[in-house]
Amino acid sequence: MGRKKTSGNLGRSIIKDRFGKRNVVKSDDSFLHTSELQDGYDWGRLNLQSVTEQSNLDDFLATAELAGTEFAAEKLNIQFVDPQKHTGLKPEDLERIKQLHKEHETLLRIPRRPHWDESTTAEQLDHMEKEAFLQWRRGLSSLQEIEGIIMTPYEKNLEFWRQLWRVIERSDIIVQVVDARNPLLYQCIDLEEYVKEVDSRKVNVLLINKADFLSDSQREMWKEHFDKAGTRVAFWSALEETERYEKAEREEREAENILEPEFEEDYDEEEEEEEDEEMDDPNNVKNENQQQEETGVESEVLSAETASPAINEVNDIDKLETALSHSSTRAEASGGLNNNVKVFNAEELLDYFKSIHQGEKVTEGQTTVGMVGYPNVGKSSTINAILKTKKVPVSSTPGRTKHFQTLYVESDLMLCDCPGLVFPSFVSTKAELIVNGILPIDQMRDHWPPVNLVCSYIPRSTFEALYGINLPPPSEGEDPNRLPTAEELLTTYGSMRGYMAVNGTPDCPRTARYILKDFVNGRLLYCHPPLDVDPEEFHDCGLVPKDLMEKQSALLKKKPKEATPSQSKLDKDFFKKLNVGMHSKGSVNIRQTGGVSMGGGSVSGSMTSIAGKPWKKHNNKGKREKLRRVYKDGE
Repeated sequence: MGRKKTSGNLGRSIIKDRFGKRNVVKSDDSFLHTSELQDGYDWGRLNLQSVTEQSNLDDFLATAELAGTEFAAEKLNIQFVDPQKHTGLKPEDLERIKQLHKEHETLLRIPRRPHWDESTTAEQLDHMEKEAFLQWRRGLSSLQEIEGIIMTPYEKNLEFWRQLWRVIERSDIIVQVVDARNPLLYQCIDLEEYVKEVDSRKVNVLLINKADFLSDSQREMWKEHFDKAGTRVAFWSALEETERYEKAEREEREAENILEPEFEEDYDEEEEEEEDEEMDDPNNVKNENQQQEETGVESEVLSAETASPAINEVNDIDKLETALSHSSTRAEASGGLNNNVKVFNAEELLDYFKSIHQGEKVTEGQTTVGMVGYPNVGKSSTINAILKTKKVPVSSTPGRTKHFQTLYVESDLMLCDCPGLVFPSFVSTKAELIVNGILPIDQMRDHWPPVNLVCSYIPRSTFEALYGINLPPPSEGEDPNRLPTAEELLTTYGSMRGYMAVNGTPDCPRTARYILKDFVNGRLLYCHPPLDVDPEEFHDCGLVPKDLMEKQSALLKKKPKEATPSQSKLDKDFFKKLNVGMHSKGSVNIRQTGGVSMGGGSVSGSMTSIAGKPWKKHNNKGKREKLRRVYKDGE
């Protein structure tokens, strides 16, 4: 047998590791920290290598090196934010952003169409429009570079702005359709100025849609606000008008279906009886002249009866026109505004449009009303409610209308529907765009900020009553009246509805979409107040949504608040129920409630625990009993 190889010696291994041959890097800079390397301006300054192309990062670093700019890293300036509990900006940051918005609000402009006349060719006009649009985008890009300013993702397609230009040029009345829950967000002041620049005879109107979300007191507050601003407003609800018309049509159809069969049967029976009597009695023949006179009298009576509703309608229209004329004369005397807190129906709204523009028309003998505004504010729904038929496609997803459409309501009144445009405006956070329905909810990537914003608007009791859930109460040490967090709401509602992910946890993104759509549709109702009105005063006189009224539960009923127990009482109750005991070897302690037994006990406790089981008895009295038998059932 050969010699057995011995394992390596520890001392030999240490010597070999220290003095053996190694690949040593001879560079002096290999063990230096990056901050000690001379790689600043002096390093490589004699490099004569030709450089023709550089990446963006290399170009930036080379430019900074030429400028002699040094970059210092910020340390110890870190703020950790929990995205699931973060509800928005701090009050001081919000005030600073609002101040920046006021300073730069004059730079928020919509693109203007260049001046053109009959001699301008199509190619020249197209080139001028593209040049003006490019300059407008450059101006907004420079505005976005200012720190702290966040703008809405405005429309960047020139074709959509061309549609707006054409609608403004051919319309006599420009109607901005806004959402009643936040009118100031959807109102574009620069659009009104541009309309007056095109033609000073054009009239601007702010149509506040979904006004059924506001109470009479809240509409009065908004009216006073717009009166001070000199804005002509009208309150309107397209959904309420559509429901009213469909309900009246359904009732009329049901009444016709009930009356027609009965009337036909009675009429047939009477005719048969009269024919039989005439056949039996030949003397009972009426004179033709007498019959003609009777039929003439009956026809006069029927015509008078049938004409009476029409006469009443004409009288109602005459009264409405006279009322509008009187109100318009009062408005002219008071400054030209004709604002009213009443929610118009379709007929009243059309008469209002006819009354506010009395000058020269763009098209002779015809008043053209252009509907413009943000996506998903109800422009197409307003036109459909006015026309009583679905002439314009409607969708809850923003951006359904692609081209402007003209529709005749009457021979002298035409409506023009413009595609929805996102005008450039200031916002505090991008979550506001999703919550207000400007951006599609289904294309949302981060669901926590919008849901947190909704939680900051809606109280806890409303969520519990509307969805039938019990949100977890605030933990000890937190404000008992605090608003729920997004994590609490999504987890509770998702678990209740069964929206679960693959790993068995609640599917929060899916649940967030349902809650945000309820907020946009008005089931979770929150209306923003005017700038000069106290929010608490505005919300105290608000309405309760219809769904919430139907699901009103004891959670929303006002209960007498119980007195909050003091800390000393809590401590006293807690320690009063505490069971404390001491164990010693070979003995069983006697436990007491509210105190500690300082002495040992006997084994009588163990004997009583097994008194009902004689087969468990044993003669060894010194044997220790099992503790689960001694302390059976928490005794």
